[in-house]
Amino acid sequence: MNRFLPSPLLSLTVLLLWLLLVGDFSSGQFILALLLAALLPLGAGLLQPERARIRRLPAVLRLAGRVGLDIVVSSAHVAWLILGRESRIRPAFVWVPLDIRDPHGITALASIISLTPGTLSTELSEDHRHLLVHCFDLDAPESTIATIKSRYESLLREIFE
Repeated sequence: MNRFLPSPLLSLTVLLLWLLLVGDFSSGQFILALLLAALLPLGAGLLQPERARIRRLPAVLRLAGRVGLDIVVSSAHVAWLILGRESRIRPAFVWVPLDIRDPHGITALASIISLTPGTLSTELSEDHRHLLVHCFDLDAPESTIATIKSRYESLLREIFE
């Protein structure tokens, strides 16, 4: 089963999303959805043969809660900056040195940064030791680096390393 259907959850998601997107539940669309649900996970498996291994599940839950809270707080902060009378926005780039070495952890960190309103990961250095982050309003670069490392990178290291 694992060889022919490497990710049943992904296959089910593809099947359901295809049928919902086309809005047609005819037998032809269902067969096409089944074909896509079988082939897309196989193709995705070829792109990344190494699977991520989660080492500490409680850290995943703490990280999810932390990211969710930070998204809400950052959304309010960005809205306040945009809707405020004075324009005190100080956009800037900052290089964040990385201690994490696992490629899945680096990808997760870059994704978390991009998901959080007001920040965007833009580039990973060739040696994978620095991540370039654009900040919508950068007050103190050292503080931003410390926040990223303590709030996200430390938990990602627990999860992946």
